[in-house]
Amino acid sequence: MKMPARNVPRPGRPVRGSRSGRPVMALIDLIGRRWVLRIIWELRGRPLTFRMLQSACGGLSPSVLNQRLSALRETALVELRPDEGYGLTALGRELLAKFVPLAQWAEKWAKAFRSPKP
Repeated sequence: MKMPARNVPRPGRPVRGSRSGRPVMALIDLIGRRWVLRIIWELRGRPLTFRMLQSACGGLSPSVLNQRLSALRETALVELRPDEGYGLTALGRELLAKFVPLAQWAEKWAKAFRSPKP
């Protein structure tokens, strides 16, 4: 059995920037790590193999992708499905759903930059 990584943010344990152990602080630490949100976003439609996911993330090294996938699997957001690749768990899909309104807002925000200024 694989031992859990010590630096993977988990509720109930101190994380970067917080010693409280509050679940929200662990989540912020996890999703604040480089590439984590991108990986979750790229898995939104369907499971992807390691190589497909690496390609979708463009510029992500294999070692970093391995580290991030390990953390996401350990935190129950991503699972490795036989013959399919990496996919979001039910918890991962629920978290992704929380980001859809943020993505919609980001589109409105982007339009504000394209609109002529008065």
